[in-house]
Amino acid sequence: MGKVPPGLRKRGDTWYVWKTVCGLRVRQSTGTDSLEEAIRFLDHLTTAIRESQVYGKRPMRTFDQAALKYLDEGQKTTLWQDAVQIKHLRPFIGKLPLESIHMGTLGEFIAARRAQGVKTRSVNAGLQCVRHILNLAAGEWIDNTGKTWLHAAPRIKFCPETDKRKPYPLSWEEQDRLFAELPEHLRDMALFKVNTGTREAEVCNLRWQWEHEIPSLHTSVFVIPAERVKNRMDRVVVLNRIAAEVIERMRGQHPESVFTYKGKPAKKMYDSGWKNARLRAGLPQVRIHDLKHTYGRRLRAADVPEEDRKDLLGHKSGRSMTTHYSMPEISKLIAYSNRVCPDDWHKSGTIVFLEKRNRSVG
Repeated sequence: MGKVPPGLRKRGDTWYVWKTVCGLRVRQSTGTDSLEEAIRFLDHLTTAIRESQVYGKRPMRTFDQAALKYLDEGQKTTLWQDAVQIKHLRPFIGKLPLESIHMGTLGEFIAARRAQGVKTRSVNAGLQCVRHILNLAAGEWIDNTGKTWLHAAPRIKFCPETDKRKPYPLSWEEQDRLFAELPEHLRDMALFKVNTGTREAEVCNLRWQWEHEIPSLHTSVFVIPAERVKNRMDRVVVLNRIAAEVIERMRGQHPESVFTYKGKPAKKMYDSGWKNARLRAGLPQVRIHDLKHTYGRRLRAADVPEEDRKDLLGHKSGRSMTTHYSMPEISKLIAYSNRVCPDDWHKSGTIVFLEKRNRSVG
């Protein structure tokens, strides 16, 4: 290893800039474990800061720097998904200055992902991540010189989703087959999901502190805060009788999280347990999100009005304040949701699952 210049420190396997340049205190990752690359990064960063301070020039920052800031400061519940996309993006644009990122320089990334057989939706997820970071850099991130990280964000266009997979709502017979094969913790989560229309992240992150008792209706609802919801609006989750039974089974198992796995908060549903179960059930095409589609299709088949379906599914609707329901409105939504519960649920659902468990244990 060569001589380490002042202003560089190594933390773990990564070199960090730890220096004051022209009165500006810099604490920043170089994004590399190579001392040679870190020295070049430091020299470039020092020059950029001096030019900014003396000549008013905007400092050059790379996508790696912007991505690191985004992950450090991000508040999204799905931030881990963005971290996965950033991992795929870095080999193609990580070292590029933000000003050099546009559809032209993203072409290699798009081609490589397609060559890997990745669906267009996943490719667009990466493009969406880039677009969001560049918009933050151009609109919200302001440095100590008073300048945004990027002068203007380029237009990032998504690829047409010609290979988009259609939703696959489950029949009752398919649901019985699939759920009978699921591990117990996944079965409870799936049963709750298919009876509430919640998203995977909403199920995994469900907290007891969000539960609100409604004594007059002898039930409760969950109000998921806006920062945990995809459309950034507080979401009221009403419980039909099956979802309510699931909640009662979960009660007392964990002080904070509703759904757990091996005593710890559940992190995801789409894992080897789900994949193996759907193969055994002969339903390899079924995704986690199809449970939400199933709930929506059953509501429509039960003649639930569109506006109420939107409320039950957590979609944006014409109502101005979706969390301010009256007791009659909550009662009506519960009644609508109960329409998707089969009359012989206790016979066709719980008993079958208990028999399945007993066979696997024996």
